[in-house]
Amino acid sequence: MKRTILHIGFYALLMVAATSCFDNVPKVEDLPQDAVSFTYRIEGDYALDYYVGSEITFTNTSPTQGTAVWDFGDGKSETGNSVKHFFDEAGTYYVRLSIGELSRKQVIMISDIKPLMTINPIEGGLCEVNSTKVNFSLEVPNPQNLSLEYNWIFPEGTKRDGLLVENCTDTLPGDLTFSNVGSQTVRLQVKLGGRMLEEGRVNVQVGYNQPVPTLYYAVQGGNIMALKLIDDAPEDMKVSPFDLALTSGQHPFNLLFKDSLLFVLDCGKQFYYVDDQDGVLGDGKISVIAKDGSKLETMITNVGQAAFDDPFYGAIVGDKLYYANRNTGIIPVPLNTRNAIYSKTDFPYFVEHNTLGYYNNGWGYGCIGGCFDKIDGVWHWAKFYNGEGLYRFEDADILPTATAQGTPEQLPKAGRALGTMRVKSFVFDHKTNRYTFSIWDDGSAGVYSCTKEELEAIGTSKTKLAPYKKLHTSGLGFEPNISGSPAAVEGTSSEPVAICQMALDEKSGYVYFAFRNNHNDPTSAPSGLYRYNPDLDKIETVIEGPSIYGLVINQEPSKLF
Repeated sequence: MKRTILHIGFYALLMVAATSCFDNVPKVEDLPQDAVSFTYRIEGDYALDYYVGSEITFTNTSPTQGTAVWDFGDGKSETGNSVKHFFDEAGTYYVRLSIGELSRKQVIMISDIKPLMTINPIEGGLCEVNSTKVNFSLEVPNPQNLSLEYNWIFPEGTKRDGLLVENCTDTLPGDLTFSNVGSQTVRLQVKLGGRMLEEGRVNVQVGYNQPVPTLYYAVQGGNIMALKLIDDAPEDMKVSPFDLALTSGQHPFNLLFKDSLLFVLDCGKQFYYVDDQDGVLGDGKISVIAKDGSKLETMITNVGQAAFDDPFYGAIVGDKLYYANRNTGIIPVPLNTRNAIYSKTDFPYFVEHNTLGYYNNGWGYGCIGGCFDKIDGVWHWAKFYNGEGLYRFEDADILPTATAQGTPEQLPKAGRALGTMRVKSFVFDHKTNRYTFSIWDDGSAGVYSCTKEELEAIGTSKTKLAPYKKLHTSGLGFEPNISGSPAAVEGTSSEPVAICQMALDEKSGYVYFAFRNNHNDPTSAPSGLYRYNPDLDKIETVIEGPSIYGLVINQEPSKLF
Protein backbone atom coordinates (compact mmCIF):
# COMPACT_ATOMS: atom_id res chain seq x y z
CA MET A 1 0.00 0.00 0.00
CA LYS A 2 2.80 2.35 0.85
CA ARG A 3 4.48 1.52 -2.49
CA THR A 4 1.30 2.46 -4.40
CA ILE A 5 1.01 5.78 -2.55
CA LEU A 6 4.66 6.58 -3.28
CA HIS A 7 4.17 5.89 -6.97
CA ILE A 8 1.08 8.08 -7.10
CA GLY A 9 2.97 10.90 -5.32
CA PHE A 10 5.91 10.59 -7.71
CA TYR A 11 3.70 10.80 -10.82
CA ALA A 12 1.89 13.77 -9.32
CA LEU A 13 5.20 15.62 -8.85
CA LEU A 14 6.12 14.87 -12.46
CA MET A 15 2.82 16.30 -13.66
CA VAL A 16 3.28 19.45 -11.54
CA ALA A 17 6.83 19.91 -12.81
CA ALA A 18 5.78 19.38 -16.40
CA THR A 19 2.90 21.81 -16.03
CA SER A 20 5.23 24.36 -14.45
CA CYS A 21 7.70 24.05 -17.35
CA PHE A 22 5.03 24.48 -20.01
CA ASP A 23 3.64 27.57 -18.26
CA ASN A 24 7.02 29.36 -18.78
CA VAL A 25 7.18 28.69 -22.53
CA PRO A 26 5.80 31.71 -24.50
CA LYS A 27 3.01 31.00 -26.92
CA VAL A 28 4.05 31.39 -30.56
CA GLU A 29 1.57 33.35 -32.60
CA ASP A 30 1.72 34.21 -36.27
CA LEU A 31 1.46 37.98 -36.63
CA PRO A 32 -0.88 39.11 -39.36
CA GLN A 33 0.96 39.75 -42.62
CA ASP A 34 0.22 42.82 -44.74
CA ALA A 35 -2.30 41.99 -47.39
CA VAL A 36 0.17 43.31 -49.98
CA SER A 37 3.93 43.08 -49.48
CA PHE A 38 7.07 42.78 -51.56
CA THR A 39 10.86 42.64 -51.38
CA TYR A 40 13.59 43.87 -53.72
CA ARG A 41 17.27 43.18 -54.17
CA ILE A 42 20.21 43.56 -56.53
CA GLU A 43 22.36 40.66 -57.62
CA GLY A 44 25.92 40.79 -58.88
CA ASP A 45 28.88 43.10 -58.18
CA TYR A 46 26.82 45.99 -56.81
CA ALA A 47 24.45 44.11 -54.51
CA LEU A 48 24.68 46.78 -51.79
CA ASP A 49 24.48 49.80 -54.09
CA TYR A 50 21.40 51.08 -55.85
CA TYR A 51 22.93 52.83 -58.84
CA VAL A 52 21.38 54.16 -62.00
CA GLY A 53 21.20 51.13 -64.32
CA SER A 54 21.38 48.52 -61.55
CA GLU A 55 19.05 45.60 -62.26
CA ILE A 56 16.67 45.28 -59.32
CA THR A 57 14.50 42.19 -58.77
CA PHE A 58 11.11 42.94 -57.20
CA THR A 59 9.31 39.93 -55.68
CA ASN A 60 5.67 39.76 -54.62
CA THR A 61 5.38 38.23 -51.11
CA SER A 62 1.68 39.04 -50.59
CA PRO A 63 -0.76 36.50 -49.15
CA THR A 64 -3.43 38.13 -51.32
CA GLN A 65 -4.09 36.26 -54.53
CA GLY A 66 -4.40 38.06 -57.84
CA THR A 67 -2.45 39.76 -60.58
CA ALA A 68 0.58 41.72 -59.29
CA VAL A 69 0.83 45.13 -60.99
CA TRP A 70 3.99 47.21 -60.40
CA ASP A 71 4.29 51.00 -60.70
CA PHE A 72 7.97 51.97 -60.36
CA GLY A 73 7.39 55.69 -59.91
CA ASP A 74 9.40 56.61 -63.00
CA GLY A 75 6.53 56.39 -65.45
CA LYS A 76 7.04 52.70 -66.12
CA SER A 77 5.03 49.68 -64.96
CA GLU A 78 5.01 45.89 -65.27
CA THR A 79 2.96 42.82 -64.33
CA GLY A 80 4.13 39.62 -62.64
CA ASN A 81 5.05 38.11 -59.28
CA SER A 82 8.79 38.54 -59.93
CA VAL A 83 9.94 41.35 -62.20
CA LYS A 84 13.24 43.09 -62.99
CA HIS A 85 13.63 46.83 -63.42
CA PHE A 86 16.32 49.50 -63.55
CA PHE A 87 16.08 53.27 -63.19
CA ASP A 88 17.48 55.65 -65.82
CA GLU A 89 18.03 58.60 -63.46
CA ALA A 90 19.09 59.16 -59.87
CA GLY A 91 16.41 60.14 -57.40
CA THR A 92 13.91 58.97 -54.83
CA TYR A 93 11.18 56.72 -56.21
CA TYR A 94 7.97 55.38 -54.68
CA VAL A 95 7.40 51.84 -55.96
CA ARG A 96 3.82 50.60 -55.64
CA LEU A 97 2.55 47.01 -55.87
CA SER A 98 -1.18 46.65 -56.48
CA ILE A 99 -3.27 43.47 -56.32
CA GLY A 100 -6.85 44.20 -57.15
CA GLU A 101 -7.96 47.15 -55.03
CA LEU A 102 -5.22 46.60 -52.45
CA SER A 103 -1.73 48.14 -52.73
CA ARG A 104 1.51 48.82 -50.88
CA LYS A 105 4.13 51.52 -51.50
CA GLN A 106 7.83 51.53 -50.59
CA VAL A 107 10.50 54.18 -51.14
CA ILE A 108 13.74 53.38 -52.95
CA MET A 109 16.69 55.74 -53.45
CA ILE A 110 18.77 55.47 -56.59
CA SER A 111 22.27 56.99 -56.65
CA ASP A 112 23.99 58.31 -59.72
CA ILE A 113 27.24 56.71 -60.77
CA LYS A 114 30.36 58.73 -59.97
CA PRO A 115 34.03 57.91 -60.54
CA LEU A 116 35.59 56.67 -57.29
CA MET A 117 39.16 57.99 -57.27
CA THR A 118 41.77 57.31 -54.58
CA ILE A 119 45.45 58.12 -54.24
CA ASN A 120 47.57 55.00 -53.88
CA PRO A 121 49.87 54.92 -50.82
CA ILE A 122 52.85 57.25 -51.24
CA GLU A 123 56.25 56.00 -50.23
CA GLY A 124 57.28 57.87 -47.08
CA GLY A 125 53.78 59.31 -46.77
CA LEU A 126 54.74 62.71 -48.24
CA CYS A 127 54.27 63.99 -51.76
CA GLU A 128 57.18 66.33 -52.42
CA VAL A 129 57.12 68.89 -55.20
CA ASN A 130 58.88 67.91 -58.46
CA SER A 131 60.02 64.50 -57.24
CA THR A 132 57.39 62.24 -55.65
CA LYS A 133 55.50 60.02 -58.08
CA VAL A 134 51.77 59.78 -57.46
CA ASN A 135 49.32 57.32 -59.02
CA PHE A 136 45.67 56.55 -58.57
CA SER A 137 43.16 53.74 -58.29
CA LEU A 138 39.82 54.10 -60.02
CA GLU A 139 36.46 52.40 -59.92
CA VAL A 140 33.52 53.36 -62.11
CA PRO A 141 30.44 51.30 -61.20
CA ASN A 142 29.06 49.90 -64.45
CA PRO A 143 26.13 47.57 -63.76
CA GLN A 144 25.07 47.52 -67.42
CA ASN A 145 28.58 47.07 -68.84
CA LEU A 146 28.27 50.18 -70.98
CA SER A 147 31.11 51.81 -72.89
CA LEU A 148 33.47 54.07 -70.89
CA GLU A 149 35.34 57.19 -72.02
CA TYR A 150 37.83 58.97 -69.74
CA ASN A 151 39.21 62.50 -69.64
CA TRP A 152 41.72 63.19 -66.86
CA ILE A 153 42.31 66.92 -66.25
CA PHE A 154 45.47 67.88 -64.35
CA PRO A 155 46.43 71.05 -62.47
CA GLU A 156 49.01 73.37 -63.93
CA GLY A 157 52.54 72.00 -63.68
CA THR A 158 51.62 68.31 -63.70
CA LYS A 159 54.18 66.05 -65.39
CA ARG A 160 54.00 62.50 -66.77
CA ASP A 161 57.20 60.82 -67.88
CA GLY A 162 58.98 64.12 -67.27
CA LEU A 163 56.77 66.07 -69.70
CA LEU A 164 54.08 68.61 -68.84
CA VAL A 165 50.61 67.22 -69.35
CA GLU A 166 47.23 68.94 -69.17
CA ASN A 167 44.98 65.94 -69.68
CA CYS A 168 44.84 62.35 -70.92
CA THR A 169 42.20 59.88 -72.02
CA ASP A 170 43.74 56.70 -70.62
CA THR A 171 41.88 54.58 -68.11
CA LEU A 172 44.61 55.47 -65.58
CA PRO A 173 47.22 58.21 -66.09
CA GLY A 174 50.11 56.32 -64.51
CA ASP A 175 52.78 58.05 -62.42
CA LEU A 176 52.49 61.84 -62.06
CA THR A 177 54.68 64.50 -60.46
CA PHE A 178 53.62 68.01 -59.52
CA SER A 179 55.60 71.21 -60.07
CA ASN A 180 53.58 73.44 -57.71
CA VAL A 181 53.10 73.39 -53.94
CA GLY A 182 49.71 73.17 -52.24
CA SER A 183 46.43 71.35 -52.82
CA GLN A 184 46.59 70.12 -56.41
CA THR A 185 43.20 69.02 -57.70
CA VAL A 186 43.08 66.19 -60.23
CA ARG A 187 39.74 65.96 -62.05
CA LEU A 188 38.20 63.11 -64.02
CA GLN A 189 35.35 63.34 -66.50
CA VAL A 190 33.75 60.05 -67.50
CA LYS A 191 31.18 59.23 -70.15
CA LEU A 192 29.26 56.05 -69.44
CA GLY A 193 27.40 54.82 -72.47
CA GLY A 194 27.71 58.32 -73.90
CA ARG A 195 26.25 59.94 -70.75
CA MET A 196 28.49 62.38 -68.86
CA LEU A 197 28.75 61.42 -65.19
CA GLU A 198 29.31 63.75 -62.27
CA GLU A 199 32.94 64.85 -62.28
CA GLY A 200 35.33 63.09 -59.92
CA ARG A 201 37.92 65.06 -57.96
CA VAL A 202 40.81 64.26 -55.65
CA ASN A 203 43.22 66.64 -53.92
CA VAL A 204 46.91 65.82 -53.78
CA GLN A 205 48.66 67.65 -50.94
CA VAL A 206 52.03 68.57 -52.45
CA GLY A 207 54.68 69.69 -49.99
CA TYR A 208 57.82 71.74 -50.53
CA ASN A 209 61.29 70.18 -50.87
CA GLN A 210 62.67 72.09 -47.88
CA PRO A 211 61.17 72.59 -44.40
CA VAL A 212 59.57 76.04 -44.02
CA PRO A 213 56.97 77.59 -41.66
CA THR A 214 53.23 77.26 -42.34
CA LEU A 215 50.65 80.03 -42.16
CA TYR A 216 47.06 79.09 -41.31
CA TYR A 217 44.13 81.37 -42.10
CA ALA A 218 40.33 81.28 -41.83
CA VAL A 219 38.32 82.17 -44.93
CA GLN A 220 34.97 83.90 -44.48
CA GLY A 221 32.24 81.42 -45.35
CA GLY A 222 34.92 78.86 -46.27
CA ASN A 223 37.51 76.58 -44.75
CA ILE A 224 40.71 76.71 -42.74
CA MET A 225 43.63 76.97 -45.17
CA ALA A 226 47.37 76.35 -44.74
CA LEU A 227 50.05 78.11 -46.80
CA LYS A 228 53.77 77.27 -46.90
CA LEU A 229 55.86 80.43 -46.38
CA ILE A 230 58.46 80.04 -49.13
CA ASP A 231 60.73 82.95 -50.03
CA ASP A 232 63.18 81.18 -52.34
CA ALA A 233 60.84 79.14 -54.56
CA PRO A 234 61.87 78.96 -58.24
CA GLU A 235 60.14 81.52 -60.45
CA ASP A 236 58.20 78.82 -62.29
CA MET A 237 56.89 77.25 -59.06
CA LYS A 238 53.53 78.40 -57.72
CA VAL A 239 52.66 78.09 -54.04
CA SER A 240 48.96 77.51 -53.37
CA PRO A 241 47.28 76.93 -50.00
CA PHE A 242 46.23 73.56 -48.64
CA ASP A 243 42.55 73.16 -47.88
CA LEU A 244 42.12 71.41 -44.51
CA ALA A 245 38.47 70.69 -45.45
CA LEU A 246 37.34 72.04 -42.06
CA THR A 247 34.97 75.00 -41.88
CA SER A 248 36.27 78.31 -40.59
CA GLY A 249 33.13 78.87 -38.53
CA GLN A 250 31.20 82.14 -38.30
CA HIS A 251 33.61 84.83 -37.07
CA PRO A 252 37.01 83.29 -36.27
CA PHE A 253 38.75 86.58 -35.45
CA ASN A 254 41.83 84.89 -33.97
CA LEU A 255 43.84 81.74 -34.64
CA LEU A 256 46.54 80.50 -32.24
CA PHE A 257 49.11 77.72 -32.58
CA LYS A 258 50.93 75.60 -30.03
CA ASP A 259 52.58 72.14 -30.08
CA SER A 260 51.17 71.00 -33.46
CA LEU A 261 47.65 72.19 -32.59
CA LEU A 262 45.67 75.01 -34.15
CA PHE A 263 43.19 76.87 -31.89
CA VAL A 264 40.30 78.67 -33.60
CA LEU A 265 38.54 81.40 -31.61
CA ASP A 266 35.09 81.90 -33.13
CA CYS A 267 32.85 84.51 -31.50
CA GLY A 268 29.80 83.22 -33.36
CA LYS A 269 27.20 84.97 -35.44
CA GLN A 270 26.82 88.19 -33.43
CA PHE A 271 29.98 90.14 -32.66
CA TYR A 272 28.75 93.73 -32.42
CA TYR A 273 26.13 95.00 -29.98
CA VAL A 274 23.06 92.84 -29.43
CA ASP A 275 20.29 93.24 -26.85
CA ASP A 276 20.74 89.90 -25.08
CA GLN A 277 18.71 90.61 -21.95
CA ASP A 278 18.15 86.93 -21.19
CA GLY A 279 21.82 86.04 -21.76
CA VAL A 280 21.10 83.19 -24.17
CA LEU A 281 22.34 84.40 -27.56
CA GLY A 282 25.92 83.22 -27.20
CA ASP A 283 27.13 80.76 -29.84
CA GLY A 284 30.90 81.15 -29.80
CA LYS A 285 33.47 78.46 -29.13
CA ILE A 286 37.15 77.59 -29.29
CA SER A 287 38.02 74.62 -31.50
CA VAL A 288 41.24 72.60 -31.55
CA ILE A 289 42.48 71.24 -34.87
CA ALA A 290 45.43 68.96 -35.62
CA LYS A 291 47.94 70.81 -37.79
CA ASP A 292 47.11 68.60 -40.80
CA GLY A 293 43.34 68.86 -40.25
CA SER A 294 43.03 65.18 -39.32
CA LYS A 295 41.35 65.84 -35.96
CA LEU A 296 38.84 68.40 -34.68
CA GLU A 297 37.83 68.89 -31.04
CA THR A 298 35.96 71.49 -29.00
CA MET A 299 37.95 73.19 -26.26
CA ILE A 300 35.23 75.35 -24.70
CA THR A 301 31.82 76.54 -25.86
CA ASN A 302 29.57 79.43 -24.90
CA VAL A 303 26.50 78.23 -26.80
CA GLY A 304 23.21 79.33 -25.22
CA GLN A 305 24.79 81.82 -22.84
CA ALA A 306 25.51 85.57 -22.92
CA ALA A 307 26.61 86.69 -26.40
CA PHE A 308 29.20 89.13 -25.03
CA ASP A 309 30.98 86.20 -23.32
CA ASP A 310 31.86 84.56 -26.63
CA PRO A 311 35.62 84.21 -27.33
CA PHE A 312 36.87 87.11 -29.50
CA TYR A 313 40.67 87.44 -29.24
CA GLY A 314 43.37 85.42 -27.54
CA ALA A 315 46.97 84.58 -26.76
CA ILE A 316 48.79 81.48 -25.55
CA VAL A 317 51.13 82.04 -22.63
CA GLY A 318 52.73 79.04 -20.96
CA ASP A 319 50.26 76.20 -20.56
CA LYS A 320 47.15 78.37 -20.84
CA LEU A 321 45.10 79.93 -23.59
CA TYR A 322 43.90 83.38 -22.54
CA TYR A 323 40.88 84.74 -24.38
CA ALA A 324 39.00 88.03 -24.17
CA ASN A 325 35.25 88.34 -24.46
CA ARG A 326 33.74 91.37 -26.17
CA ASN A 327 34.24 94.03 -23.51
CA THR A 328 34.66 92.74 -19.96
CA GLY A 329 37.88 90.84 -19.41
CA ILE A 330 40.35 88.05 -20.15
CA ILE A 331 39.76 84.41 -19.20
CA PRO A 332 42.47 81.71 -18.85
CA VAL A 333 41.79 78.13 -19.98
CA PRO A 334 44.31 75.26 -19.62
CA LEU A 335 45.48 74.10 -23.05
CA ASN A 336 44.40 70.51 -22.38
CA THR A 337 40.76 71.52 -21.75
CA ARG A 338 38.24 69.74 -23.98
CA ASN A 339 34.44 69.84 -24.30
CA ALA A 340 34.04 72.42 -21.53
CA ILE A 341 31.05 74.72 -21.13
CA TYR A 342 31.94 78.25 -20.08
CA SER A 343 30.86 79.47 -16.69
CA LYS A 344 32.29 82.28 -14.58
CA THR A 345 32.62 79.85 -11.67
CA ASP A 346 34.65 77.25 -13.56
CA PHE A 347 36.62 79.78 -15.60
CA PRO A 348 37.06 82.97 -13.56
CA TYR A 349 38.55 86.13 -15.05
CA PHE A 350 42.28 86.70 -15.05
CA VAL A 351 41.69 90.43 -15.37
CA GLU A 352 38.63 92.62 -15.83
CA HIS A 353 38.33 96.23 -16.90
CA ASN A 354 37.59 97.34 -13.37
CA THR A 355 40.47 95.37 -11.80
CA LEU A 356 43.07 97.65 -13.36
CA GLY A 357 43.85 101.25 -12.49
CA TYR A 358 42.92 102.23 -16.05
CA TYR A 359 39.22 101.88 -15.22
CA ASN A 360 37.57 105.30 -15.58
CA ASN A 361 41.10 106.62 -15.88
CA GLY A 362 41.77 105.83 -19.53
CA TRP A 363 39.07 103.33 -20.41
CA GLY A 364 35.47 103.13 -19.28
CA TYR A 365 32.57 100.73 -18.97
CA GLY A 366 32.00 98.77 -22.18
CA CYS A 367 35.51 99.45 -23.51
CA ILE A 368 35.84 97.09 -26.48
CA GLY A 369 39.08 95.12 -26.76
CA GLY A 370 41.05 93.80 -29.70
CA CYS A 371 44.14 91.61 -29.90
CA PHE A 372 46.35 91.17 -26.86
CA ASP A 373 49.60 89.41 -25.97
CA LYS A 374 52.28 89.23 -23.30
CA ILE A 375 55.60 90.72 -24.46
CA ASP A 376 58.67 90.50 -22.21
CA GLY A 377 56.48 90.06 -19.13
CA VAL A 378 54.18 92.96 -19.99
CA TRP A 379 50.62 92.47 -21.24
CA HIS A 380 49.59 94.59 -24.23
CA TRP A 381 45.85 94.98 -24.83
CA ALA A 382 44.56 96.84 -27.87
CA LYS A 383 41.45 98.96 -27.29
CA PHE A 384 39.36 100.71 -29.90
CA TYR A 385 36.16 102.02 -28.29
CA ASN A 386 35.44 103.95 -25.09
CA GLY A 387 39.11 104.14 -24.20
CA GLU A 388 41.44 103.80 -27.17
CA GLY A 389 45.09 102.83 -27.29
CA LEU A 390 47.52 100.02 -26.56
CA TYR A 391 47.19 99.48 -22.81
CA ARG A 392 50.03 97.74 -20.97
CA PHE A 393 50.20 96.14 -17.55
CA GLU A 394 52.00 93.43 -15.57
CA ASP A 395 50.45 90.65 -13.50
CA ALA A 396 51.23 92.61 -10.33
CA ASP A 397 49.16 95.55 -11.60
CA ILE A 398 45.91 93.54 -11.42
CA LEU A 399 43.89 94.70 -8.40
CA PRO A 400 42.53 92.10 -5.94
CA THR A 401 39.06 93.67 -6.10
CA ALA A 402 37.16 95.79 -8.57
CA THR A 403 37.50 99.55 -8.47
CA ALA A 404 35.07 102.23 -9.56
CA GLN A 405 37.88 104.65 -10.33
CA GLY A 406 41.56 103.99 -10.80
CA THR A 407 43.92 106.17 -8.81
CA PRO A 408 47.35 107.46 -9.93
CA GLU A 409 48.97 104.91 -7.63
CA GLN A 410 47.05 102.09 -9.28
CA LEU A 411 47.97 102.98 -12.85
CA PRO A 412 50.34 100.40 -14.37
CA LYS A 413 53.87 101.72 -14.78
CA ALA A 414 54.11 100.41 -18.34
CA GLY A 415 51.35 102.87 -19.28
CA ARG A 416 49.36 103.37 -22.42
CA ALA A 417 50.87 103.70 -25.89
CA LEU A 418 49.13 105.24 -28.91
CA GLY A 419 46.71 106.98 -26.60
CA THR A 420 43.36 108.00 -28.14
CA MET A 421 44.12 105.87 -31.24
CA ARG A 422 41.88 102.96 -32.21
CA VAL A 423 44.30 100.04 -32.19
CA LYS A 424 43.00 96.63 -33.28
CA SER A 425 45.89 94.24 -33.93
CA PHE A 426 49.66 94.18 -33.42
CA VAL A 427 52.81 92.06 -33.24
CA PHE A 428 56.27 92.67 -31.81
CA ASP A 429 59.53 91.49 -33.36
CA HIS A 430 62.16 90.94 -30.66
CA LYS A 431 64.97 90.77 -33.24
CA THR A 432 64.35 94.26 -34.56
CA ASN A 433 62.65 95.75 -31.50
CA ARG A 434 59.76 96.72 -33.81
CA TYR A 435 55.99 96.93 -33.39
CA THR A 436 53.66 96.52 -36.37
CA PHE A 437 50.03 97.46 -35.75
CA SER A 438 46.73 98.50 -37.35
CA ILE A 439 44.67 101.61 -36.55
CA TRP A 440 41.10 102.54 -37.54
CA ASP A 441 40.87 106.28 -36.99
CA ASP A 442 39.36 108.36 -39.78
CA GLY A 443 42.19 109.95 -41.69
CA SER A 444 44.79 107.76 -39.95
CA ALA A 445 43.48 104.25 -40.61
CA GLY A 446 45.97 101.72 -41.89
CA VAL A 447 49.05 99.68 -41.04
CA TYR A 448 52.01 101.12 -39.14
CA SER A 449 55.43 99.89 -38.07
CA CYS A 450 57.98 101.50 -35.74
CA THR A 451 60.54 100.67 -33.07
CA LYS A 452 59.70 100.52 -29.40
CA GLU A 453 61.42 103.83 -28.81
CA GLU A 454 59.52 105.45 -31.67
CA LEU A 455 56.27 104.08 -30.28
CA GLU A 456 56.93 105.79 -26.97
CA ALA A 457 57.77 109.06 -28.72
CA ILE A 458 54.48 109.07 -30.67
CA GLY A 459 52.46 109.44 -27.50
CA THR A 460 48.98 110.70 -28.40
CA SER A 461 50.10 112.68 -31.47
CA LYS A 462 48.72 111.53 -34.83
CA THR A 463 51.14 113.94 -36.46
CA LYS A 464 54.03 111.98 -34.98
CA LEU A 465 52.31 108.74 -35.96
CA ALA A 466 52.00 109.64 -39.66
CA PRO A 467 55.62 108.92 -40.77
CA TYR A 468 55.28 105.27 -39.77
CA LYS A 469 52.31 104.46 -42.00
CA LYS A 470 53.03 101.67 -44.49
CA LEU A 471 51.57 101.47 -47.98
CA HIS A 472 51.28 98.73 -50.55
CA THR A 473 53.93 98.52 -53.25
CA SER A 474 51.24 99.92 -55.57
CA GLY A 475 50.68 102.92 -53.31
CA LEU A 476 47.24 101.73 -52.13
CA GLY A 477 46.34 101.92 -48.45
CA PHE A 478 44.49 99.75 -45.95
CA GLU A 479 41.61 101.85 -44.66
CA PRO A 480 38.65 99.83 -43.35
CA ASN A 481 35.05 100.58 -44.17
CA ILE A 482 33.54 102.20 -41.06
CA SER A 483 30.27 103.47 -42.49
CA GLY A 484 26.79 102.22 -41.73
CA SER A 485 25.42 99.80 -39.18
CA PRO A 486 26.35 97.19 -40.14
CA ALA A 487 28.98 98.45 -42.50
CA ALA A 488 29.02 97.54 -46.18
CA VAL A 489 31.46 94.71 -45.50
CA GLU A 490 30.72 93.76 -41.90
CA GLY A 491 30.60 95.24 -38.44
CA THR A 492 29.65 98.74 -37.32
CA SER A 493 31.35 102.13 -37.26
CA SER A 494 32.69 101.12 -33.84
CA GLU A 495 33.60 97.54 -34.74
CA PRO A 496 34.76 97.15 -38.34
CA VAL A 497 36.46 93.89 -39.26
CA ALA A 498 39.00 95.01 -41.86
CA ILE A 499 42.15 93.59 -40.17
CA CYS A 500 41.50 91.02 -37.44
CA GLN A 501 44.98 89.75 -36.59
CA MET A 502 48.66 89.98 -37.49
CA ALA A 503 51.26 87.19 -37.48
CA LEU A 504 55.05 87.50 -37.43
CA ASP A 505 57.26 85.08 -39.35
CA GLU A 506 60.14 84.95 -36.88
CA LYS A 507 62.59 83.70 -39.50
CA SER A 508 62.06 86.34 -42.20
CA GLY A 509 60.65 89.17 -40.09
CA TYR A 510 57.65 89.52 -42.42
CA VAL A 511 54.37 90.48 -40.77
CA TYR A 512 51.33 88.80 -42.34
CA PHE A 513 47.79 90.12 -42.13
CA ALA A 514 44.50 89.88 -44.01
CA PHE A 515 42.64 92.95 -45.25
CA ARG A 516 38.94 93.05 -46.07
CA ASN A 517 38.11 95.86 -48.48
CA ASN A 518 34.79 97.74 -48.43
CA HIS A 519 34.43 97.12 -52.19
CA ASN A 520 33.74 100.81 -52.78
CA ASP A 521 37.04 102.56 -52.11
CA PRO A 522 39.43 102.62 -55.10
CA THR A 523 42.21 104.03 -52.92
CA SER A 524 42.25 100.92 -50.71
CA ALA A 525 43.96 97.65 -51.55
CA PRO A 526 41.66 94.77 -52.54
CA SER A 527 40.73 92.06 -50.06
CA GLY A 528 43.35 89.39 -49.60
CA LEU A 529 46.40 88.17 -47.71
CA TYR A 530 49.32 90.61 -47.35
CA ARG A 531 52.67 90.95 -45.63
CA TYR A 532 54.75 93.87 -44.45
CA ASN A 533 58.33 93.46 -45.72
CA PRO A 534 60.62 95.43 -43.38
CA ASP A 535 63.53 95.20 -45.84
CA LEU A 536 61.50 97.03 -48.50
CA ASP A 537 59.49 98.97 -45.91
CA LYS A 538 56.47 98.18 -48.08
CA ILE A 539 53.42 95.92 -47.96
CA GLU A 540 53.31 93.14 -50.54
CA THR A 541 50.46 91.01 -51.88
CA VAL A 542 50.57 87.32 -50.97
CA ILE A 543 47.14 86.19 -52.24
CA GLU A 544 44.59 88.59 -53.68
CA GLY A 545 40.88 87.92 -53.42
CA PRO A 546 39.88 85.85 -50.39
CA SER A 547 38.10 87.47 -47.46
CA ILE A 548 40.02 86.32 -44.38
CA TYR A 549 39.57 86.69 -40.62
CA GLY A 550 42.23 85.36 -38.23
CA LEU A 551 45.64 83.91 -39.10
CA VAL A 552 48.63 82.42 -37.33
CA ILE A 553 52.03 80.91 -38.17
CA ASN A 554 53.40 77.53 -37.15
CA GLN A 555 57.03 78.59 -36.77
CA GLU A 556 58.31 74.99 -36.79
CA PRO A 557 59.65 74.35 -40.33
CA SER A 558 58.21 71.40 -42.24
CA LYS A 559 57.80 70.27 -45.82
CA LEU A 560 54.03 69.81 -45.50
CA PHE A 561 52.27 70.61 -42.21
